[in-house]
Amino acid sequence: MIPERQIRAAYTETTIRVYQAYSDSIADAALKHGTFVSPPFSMSRMTWIKPSFLWMMYRAGWGTKDDGQRRILAIDITHDGFNWALANSCPSERPRDLDAEGWRRLKDASPVRIQWDPERDLHLAPLPHRAIQIGLSGEAVRLYLRDWIKAITDVTPLAHDIYSDVKAGALERARAKLPVERVYEAADR
Repeated sequence: MIPERQIRAAYTETTIRVYQAYSDSIADAALKHGTFVSPPFSMSRMTWIKPSFLWMMYRAGWGTKDDGQRRILAIDITHDGFNWALANSCPSERPRDLDAEGWRRLKDASPVRIQWDPERDLHLAPLPHRAIQIGLSGEAVRLYLRDWIKAITDVTPLAHDIYSDVKAGALERARAKLPVERVYEAADR
């Protein structure tokens, strides 16, 4: 039984993989430079990273949406960076025990937002457990671009390949191509 909230990700001894989806211009520049560059990447907007491959496929429609999310990038970042983001975060929605002023102060002190959305299956239908989404802003974005990113890989062809299998009903073949995501215990890093 998977707990309702649990970080699951593909990771190695030194990095954890997160996903983002972008337009060709942002993706091409990031692949060329090994990090996101401005322009075309916006440093002033919150950027959301997602350790769940299938949640990213849900968000980007397997890289088929025509809304600036056609390119799926896998970004390998340091454990230290990922854990810093978790340690310097607040929820994306106001906690019940905080009034409006307390909520404003918490957001002002937290350059990272955490959101838990339903995890997805191969058909992109919601599952009962949730996947973490991590929104980076301000200092967190600067650290992400400058220090945390160790590799960027275009996984759009993989997304399209798995999606072709899903559409053909070859679910076991599709499942075998998914990245292996294991429980990630941030406190152990």
